[in-house]
Amino acid sequence: MADQAIISALRREAQPLAAGEEFDSLLEHIGDASIVLLGEATHGTREFYQLRAEISKRLIVEKGFDAIAVEADWPDALRVSCFVQHGGSDMTAEQALSGFKRFPQWMWRNHEIVELVNWLRAHNTHVASAARRIGFYGLDLYSLQASMHAVVAYLDKADPQAAQRARERYACIDHMAEDPQRYGYATTFGMKEDCEQEVLRQLLELSRQAAEYAEASGGTVPDELFYAEQNARVARNAEIYYRAMFQGRDESWNVRDSHMAETLEALREHIGQRTARPAKVVVWAHNSHLGDCRATEMGEHGQLNLGQLVRERYRPEDTFLLGFTTHTGTVTAATEWDGPAELKRIVPSRQGSLERLLHEVGIPRFLLPVRGRQSVLAQLHERYLERAIGVIYRPDTERMSHYFHADAARQFDALIHVDTSTALQPLERSALWPQDEVPETYPSGL
Repeated sequence: MADQAIISALRREAQPLAAGEEFDSLLEHIGDASIVLLGEATHGTREFYQLRAEISKRLIVEKGFDAIAVEADWPDALRVSCFVQHGGSDMTAEQALSGFKRFPQWMWRNHEIVELVNWLRAHNTHVASAARRIGFYGLDLYSLQASMHAVVAYLDKADPQAAQRARERYACIDHMAEDPQRYGYATTFGMKEDCEQEVLRQLLELSRQAAEYAEASGGTVPDELFYAEQNARVARNAEIYYRAMFQGRDESWNVRDSHMAETLEALREHIGQRTARPAKVVVWAHNSHLGDCRATEMGEHGQLNLGQLVRERYRPEDTFLLGFTTHTGTVTAATEWDGPAELKRIVPSRQGSLERLLHEVGIPRFLLPVRGRQSVLAQLHERYLERAIGVIYRPDTERMSHYFHADAARQFDALIHVDTSTALQPLERSALWPQDEVPETYPSGL
């Protein structure tokens, strides 16, 4: 099919999203799905956060969704969840978000998330049953030390003898947990025995306790016990992850996304016990985690991801995968790991990319349904490049570091394209994130 014919067909399929769009059409496409995955082409685009927030609110209010699960660490997000559910000691959303200290802090400490957290707390004010208050949870596994400490803190109150056993098990790794990559390096290259069995024993002990409690109480597990079990799960999977880091990117990636899928499943089961019905969860994560990996070149190389695992484990009508794309604009990102947040200009998308194709449609912001392979995208015999900007953005190496080939019609059930996007505003701005937008000539200055 000639490019112009493709563009014309996409223009007919595209559903423009005006300011204040109520997403009625999108909610019709989502239907009765109980797991809705909302992506992002970058970790630092304001519109992606705003749109996901508005969609999530509609899902909560109109379709009875129970929780938002995000690409963030479990302990940090749990503090936010306590706040929105009217627990804990934090008095403001900013205080509740102060647990997010690890790079990239700005992913969750930003103005859009503050607004969402305040909305969730206000919404929960009108929920009569505490068991049905909306939660905010983390799916990631980077919090090795914090999660181990949380397990011990819980057991100190619930079972001091069990707390001592946990301390002895975690002592194997705790002295290196502040820099877990050092632990992974030392164990991989034989400088230290790994702690796999110790962290696994701790998880199994808490899981047995939870199972016994559920059996004795008719199927329910107290929140605090579930949270501790999940922290033990994080510690166990993080230990595997940091060892896998030195075996290859695919191995560590697969550990991480498998953990996300495992956490999502455990969370849905726990919420379902409280509400006595199948839990509904909306997930926020990068497109690279949520777009079915089997439709990408990374999948061909042996990677899997959360979107793939969700589709494999649940019925098609129970899941919905929504990707987001942009052509150009500004973005918040760092130049290197642990670097400061910078306000950067996004290079216009490349010829031969999905983003350039959607740019040529000529609509500033639109929804493109692709579920059921009825879209013109499903009829194409070639895959397009797709761009992925994470917490790091290097425009000078963009083709190599930020593009990959994929079949979007197999990756997602729908796409939202924002042609010109703007950078997410961090609560704490570095000198490289000025008050004003970057000039049009950035970064060349010409």
